[in-house]
Amino acid sequence: MEETLYNIEIHKEEDGYLGKLFSDMDGVKEFKNEYLDELLRDITIDMQLALDEFSNRAENFSDEISKKY
Repeated sequence: MEETLYNIEIHKEEDGYLGKLFSDMDGVKEFKNEYLDELLRDITIDMQLALDEFSNRAENFSDEISKKY
């Protein structure tokens, strides 16, 4: 089964790049950077942090459930 986790839009502006990151978990986030590679790095880091946080919450929830039963 496939599920879309993120949609990403990148726009070129006069002074650099604007990236928009859309997700069900975090809504819409915007990133601006003068350089495309740094914009992509910022977006990637944000996605990784969000997914790590989600994984930790799921793991903690699983641990709590197993303690109850």
